[in-house]
Amino acid sequence: MHSDWNPRDYLPQDVKLLLAKPQHDRLLAFHHIVGQLKVQRRTGWLDHDINDCESISDHMYRMGIMSMLIKDPKVNRDKCVRIALVHDIAESLVGDITPFAPVTKEEKHRREWETIQFLCNEFIGKSNQIAAKEMMSDWLAYENISSLEARYVKDIDKYEMLVQCFEYEKRLNDPNKLKQFWSAVSNIKTEEVKGWAQSLLDARAEFFES
Repeated sequence: MHSDWNPRDYLPQDVKLLLAKPQHDRLLAFHHIVGQLKVQRRTGWLDHDINDCESISDHMYRMGIMSMLIKDPKVNRDKCVRIALVHDIAESLVGDITPFAPVTKEEKHRREWETIQFLCNEFIGKSNQIAAKEMMSDWLAYENISSLEARYVKDIDKYEMLVQCFEYEKRLNDPNKLKQFWSAVSNIKTEEVKGWAQSLLDARAEFFES
């Protein structure tokens, strides 16, 4: 059904114009592609009529900061930060596909994986093979939860979303409009991030009780 999807078809127009020049800088083109994350809003909030919501890069930035605060001595925090900054980078071309979109989980993964390969091989790798391999490795680690760092970042992804949810709830003064997002708490696995989430739940309960 979606087999004809190709990341090349979703390049921004300014990038297409740049690439059409006889002498073009593919690293600069990549920087413009990443810039799409600064202007694309998170679909889950838009679907709930929060139209002035955060961008995809807003979400990843705070995840990166949160990753720096992990206490677990077994965790490589620098790797967590890298994973946090890369995990949604394919959305620059794919868009933010939620579980409620008419796209299967398998198709979503296929589009994102093709986009990561496209970005790493056709853009980053042309000037920095090491960076391209690291970015692809970090993205795959997150997708497959193949390391302790990836597990933490998966949890922080959910936790950051919940922090944002509470901020919107306070603005709306409504604990019900976004209630469905809070089921994500049960999917957090690491004890440290569970502790963060419990503190958030306590603050939310106190806010709406007062």
